[in-house]
Amino acid sequence: MIDAHIHLDQYDQIDDRIKAWEKAGISGVVAVSTDLPSSYRTLELKQRFPSFVHAAIGFHPEQPLPSSCDWEEWIRLVQQERQQLSAIGEVGLPHYAAEAVAHYQDYCERLEQIAQIAVSLSLPLALHAVYEGAETALSILQKHAVKNAHFHWLKAEAAIIKKIVQCGYYISVTPEVCYRERDRKLLSFVPIEQLLLETDGPWPFAGPFSGMKTSPLLLKHSLQAVAALYERDVESVQTAIIANTKRIYR
Repeated sequence: MIDAHIHLDQYDQIDDRIKAWEKAGISGVVAVSTDLPSSYRTLELKQRFPSFVHAAIGFHPEQPLPSSCDWEEWIRLVQQERQQLSAIGEVGLPHYAAEAVAHYQDYCERLEQIAQIAVSLSLPLALHAVYEGAETALSILQKHAVKNAHFHWLKAEAAIIKKIVQCGYYISVTPEVCYRERDRKLLSFVPIEQLLLETDGPWPFAGPFSGMKTSPLLLKHSLQAVAALYERDVESVQTAIIANTKRIYR
């Protein structure tokens, strides 16, 4: 399996962890970033584990917008390291952070700039865009003809989910699909050909995973839950989801 969205730079003892994950059948991760220093750390991990780490660099939208200096340096970094990148991310629009939401239009404008960069460099976007932000982000992607995008841990109305699917974009679920009805219902709108699995680690989960440290090892539980919901065998679902992840993140 491939974890389609994880904050790898936030883990310690990374060498031992990756060895254990590979031994358990994890073949790779899409490592997203949250700011400029995080982007550099992700690229360092890509250099250390070139076949395991699929690097994505960006600015998390629940944080303050980057300074003009950081923004310009990040643009140069994307251009210089293009061949090492699998995506731009994590980027998107704020929902939870009140201070960021207060400047919502500024984040919309920044996402437009990022969409243009993604198109110019033929890179997919790893998106944090939930609830009403999903519709806004979708309109920005369409405006700039973004070909490939991944709405990670999507939370949105059925009508918006259907529009995202119609555009050919990908949607992922986390281990919450094992115990939360909202995430299980989401799958009824997402064809298997556009589904990815992620952990968003090290973000912690509740339910059967309460008290457990989040890692790509949880993907096996998500896979079993997803296969049951699609009423398909685990092997065929795993094959499809791995193919989806490789298709968007190359």
